Amino acid sequence: MTSNEILIAREPGEVHVVTNVPASRSAQLPDSRPFHQRMIDAGQQAAARALNLPAQASNLTSTDRDDDVIRHARIACIIPAYNEQDSIADVLESLLSQTRLPDVIHVVVNNTDDDTVEIASRYVGKHRRAVKGQTYETTIHVHDMGVNPDKKVGALNFGFRLARGYDYFLGVDGDTTADRRAIEWLEKEIVDDPRIGGISAIYSIDKSKIEGGMAKFLVAGQRAQFAGFNMDNLLRGRNMAVLGGQFSIFSMQALQTVMIRDHQHTPWVRDSEVEDSKLSLQIRDAGFSTKISSRARAYVGAMTNLRALHGQQVKWNYGAIDLMWPGQRGDTKGQPLHPNLRLRWFENFSMVSNIATRMAFLLLLAAALSIDAFVFNPIWLIPPAIAVLLNLRLAMAMHDKSASDVAFAFLLPAEIYMWVRIGHFLSAWTQFFARVEKDNWAAQAAAEKGRGAAYIFPLVVFAAVFGLLILAWTQQSVGVQAAILSLGWPVLYICTVVQTLFMARKVFRRQRGFTV
Repeated sequence: MTSNEILIAREPGEVHVVTNVPASRSAQLPDSRPFHQRMIDAGQQAAARALNLPAQASNLTSTDRDDDVIRHARIACIIPAYNEQDSIADVLESLLSQTRLPDVIHVVVNNTDDDTVEIASRYVGKHRRAVKGQTYETTIHVHDMGVNPDKKVGALNFGFRLARGYDYFLGVDGDTTADRRAIEWLEKEIVDDPRIGGISAIYSIDKSKIEGGMAKFLVAGQRAQFAGFNMDNLLRGRNMAVLGGQFSIFSMQALQTVMIRDHQHTPWVRDSEVEDSKLSLQIRDAGFSTKISSRARAYVGAMTNLRALHGQQVKWNYGAIDLMWPGQRGDTKGQPLHPNLRLRWFENFSMVSNIATRMAFLLLLAAALSIDAFVFNPIWLIPPAIAVLLNLRLAMAMHDKSASDVAFAFLLPAEIYMWVRIGHFLSAWTQFFARVEKDNWAAQAAAEKGRGAAYIFPLVVFAAVFGLLILAWTQQSVGVQAAILSLGWPVLYICTVVQTLFMARKVFRRQRGFTV
């Protein structure tokens, strides 16, 4: 082994030889000029050489000559990790297999009580990869923050300080892997348009390692949920409502602008349940756009049981409500009618409509059957048929669709999962209106560890409400019951027609070749 080589142990018993960068190069600090300015300066240098002008004529230093110019942006990758011993190795392997390596990778471990630090430390050091004649090098660092009261937000802000001097901040969750060209595509898209403040990958879930009937059902539902959200954003000019922290790249200039504009010491703030949604709003307010990639793909960690899924979804829903509700956040310009919140409002109105029509149908059906007044009309088969067509079209638009995705699109699985989502939705709104002081981050972490029974709450409430309404129905006279049915069915009919028309519009809208 030569003097300019070091040994990096990546797995027990496995040693890789990695060539070091010469000391004179590795000791240099990152150029502090913005990436676009460096590209302009490089072009000026080339023009100066073409005219046989001295190097000084282009106002560039000697380190900017053609053989030293780095012609790609500098990307710092930050991985906030909390109890990720089962996934952190896959995440780092995914990053090291990219066609475009990040320039540096910082694993920021916080509040962990498992072996995340030990597993990630196997990858510490320099790694080099050659792709199509271009050699990329990255260095992996692992930081153990210990007890961090700000949790993921604290880890992200710590990583932001480490990323100063780089052009872009790539945030990757500790359970998220990516397609091998994901960073390449994200870099091309954000560098191509300096108006973009952040761009997110297309999210889905890798189902290849999922086992068990319940887990497969829930993952199929989550994949369909991600697909619908991604398609809605892609068809709205690729304007992303939320730059999810799972795998998104941010312009450091945009993050610094947010800090100055909003009088913050850090880009992410700890007073929001959904730190990524809050930052997305601020980036838009600062004059930058927030986009979703048309090609880059990432696969997030799945919630494989009802308890864990409930914890995650309630946190997401509650955080969105906190941003949307008037008067909650006076620091959000235009809130609650902010452009990034319009899709959120539509999702909530759509969920209210789904709850109302389903509950009304069940109650009216039970009431009609109780007095032998139900007459079946085939017209009620149209709405579920349109729903199945919509689900099928979305399943066929999935990039990695399988038979399980197509099977889920049919009525029964999709309908059951819709009721699961209704439970999350009602739990979040109940918590919000009750002004319950609850740490939803901690609740989700506990749920993922198998603790807590909050996921049963929606079922108990539904059974109690349904039972009380049926009891009240039985106390009414025949005349009152007939009046309720004669009024209730037409109202439900009108609401269902409107809802069906919205679904039909989605069925027939052009998807412009996008896949999710």
